[in-house]
Amino acid sequence: MEVTPEKKELDNKNTNNTQSLIIDPSIAAEDRERIAVDLKAGLHPLKNKFVFWYTRRTPGVRTQTSYEDNIKKIVDFSTVEGFWVCYCHLARPSALPSPTDLHLFKEGIRPLWEDAANCHGGKWIIRFKKAVSGRFWEDLVLALVGDQLDYSDNICGAVLSIRFNEDILSVWNRNASDQQAVMALRDSIKRHLKLPGGYVMEYKAHDASLRDNSSYRNTWIRS
Repeated sequence: MEVTPEKKELDNKNTNNTQSLIIDPSIAAEDRERIAVDLKAGLHPLKNKFVFWYTRRTPGVRTQTSYEDNIKKIVDFSTVEGFWVCYCHLARPSALPSPTDLHLFKEGIRPLWEDAANCHGGKWIIRFKKAVSGRFWEDLVLALVGDQLDYSDNICGAVLSIRFNEDILSVWNRNASDQQAVMALRDSIKRHLKLPGGYVMEYKAHDASLRDNSSYRNTWIRS
């Protein structure tokens, strides 16, 4: 049967209407456009585009210049398919040297305290034995990419810090002064990671990290 121009136009309208119905209207216009393109290509778009970063830290005093120079972008992705292609080719945490940081952040946010999206925020911190950190990191990555954590718009990204005697997971958020969002994020992390009762979660604002030049010392909430 011949497809008339009118039929083609109707099909295109129906496709566009369907896409507009399933795309969250609260999503920014540029992201809605990206999602619509991915849907048309038969892919499964994520709510946010993400970037994996890698930092091979040099032991010693942290300076902003040297730290920024050490941050390397690995890859970005915006679909389920793109995520698994990236993730399956990343080295496992147990294979990474110490000290190393692996970052997963929303596109447009650099894993720096001083970044405009981070400077008023902070991070929840959890310390793990090396034997189990890889599993918890993977669960956290899946929750972040899948937009499963509460107050997800307030989340900037997550970091896995490989250290000599332990590994540290941290989840960064935009606003350290919003106590409701901070505590709700804590509860959501506990729930999605199925965190055993013996683990302690600590919170530290990024401006405090800038003052004492430390990511994980002198935390001000322990829960």
